[in-house]
Amino acid sequence: MDESIYPIGKYTEQPISETLIRDWLLDIKFLASSLEHAVLNLDEYQLNTSYREGGWSIKQIVHHLADSHMNAFIRCKLALTEENPTIKPYNQDDWSVMPDVMNVPINVSITLLHALQQRLHVLLSNVSESQWNNTLHHPEYNRQMSLWFVFGLYAWHGKHHVAQIQALRTKMNWQ
Repeated sequence: MDESIYPIGKYTEQPISETLIRDWLLDIKFLASSLEHAVLNLDEYQLNTSYREGGWSIKQIVHHLADSHMNAFIRCKLALTEENPTIKPYNQDDWSVMPDVMNVPINVSITLLHALQQRLHVLLSNVSESQWNNTLHHPEYNRQMSLWFVFGLYAWHGKHHVAQIQALRTKMNWQ
């Protein structure tokens, strides 16, 4: 496994537990603050540096987190309000080079994430034990995913990308 791609390892589903619920809710709640800290004082050159050969730039990662977690929020709401809804996949690589990603300052996506993650945190804080088993269908992977799986995946996802930025900062000695 390439540590530059997966500095905290790949996501693996785990059994439902009160400890994981608490930990993942904190990951959701503090993603924007963690991201803000990870990019603190980076200049334009640094923001446009890829975290690995052929990978996205820090700027693209920041905007990707906003895009991805907007989709996560909608997916969770769908799983809570519909019977096994089919979600709409999107091409994240195509999204990562769109004009908004290339031309909008990262603080816009960080601000969006502060609000979005607060809403997601409140939503997921109020899920009942049985609702964790609600499902959605992901046509790209042709599989059903439980709300529990999606919750853990997005808690991991934010930490995963923040760790990529932190690893690049360490590698490049960007204090």
